[in-house]
Amino acid sequence: MTPPTDPWEGYWTTKIGSAGEGRILVRGYRAEELIERLNFAETTYLVIKGELPTPAQAQALDAVLRTGLDQQFISSAVPPARFAASAAPEAPAAAIAAGVIAFGSVTGSPGQCAEMLIAGHRMAQADGLDTDEVARLILEQYRDAGRKVPGLGHPMHKQAEPRAQALRGIASELGVWGQSGRLLEALEAEATERLGRPLPVNLAGAIAAVLLEIGFEPLEMVGIAIIGYLPALVAHTVEEIREGVPLRIIPEALGARYAGPPERALPDGYGEQSRAGTKQKNHKEDLS
Repeated sequence: MTPPTDPWEGYWTTKIGSAGEGRILVRGYRAEELIERLNFAETTYLVIKGELPTPAQAQALDAVLRTGLDQQFISSAVPPARFAASAAPEAPAAAIAAGVIAFGSVTGSPGQCAEMLIAGHRMAQADGLDTDEVARLILEQYRDAGRKVPGLGHPMHKQAEPRAQALRGIASELGVWGQSGRLLEALEAEATERLGRPLPVNLAGAIAAVLLEIGFEPLEMVGIAIIGYLPALVAHTVEEIREGVPLRIIPEALGARYAGPPERALPDGYGEQSRAGTKQKNHKEDLS
């Protein structure tokens, strides 16, 4: 086989877009046409998935992108953004990025819940189980593993998560609260019955159910969650720079506490040998 004349040929290949003099294509469509005719949710779907969404898919994604809004300091993304903004007010992009880094499997990302729902669907197909049976098996698996069930529960909203409820209502009206949504509801009902108290579907769970229904994969979901919360991160970053406290710290009065050993001295003679070796090395370097 003849080697390519250019060793960098094909080093990077993309199906997303291309740009040349006077022309930009995104998934094959001219950028100016997309700007003129599509809204943000439609273009977001196109860029990520590669094809134009149906009206229901676009409206559902638009609703998902509006659910982030803000939740004061309950969101794990806000404190790091504001800490970074207070430390480096000249670098707002770094502060926003610090908030983005705080998204993960424990908070903010629907990906883990989506993977659980997909596994549940496969279980139902393989074993011929109905939704309630799958929900019971999933809860038993997580209980046996000592893990929390993703998509259920919230540290503040103990009875119901208002954003999750709103998204579920919109998705139902659009006809995209489907198999994943029903499994999530079955998990909520079974967990509530076992605990004897509500364990409501949280926002990450509702987002996972909707995004699965409209064609997204778990790997794509954390990015979509971040897009939805970016306006809040921008707002908190700007507010911190304009009105916040330079170089924020957490003093003892606000809960910072040291739990290590009390003040102590180094043992007699500790470190003398290393200091002697350093002095000898410096002396040799001086002579040279």
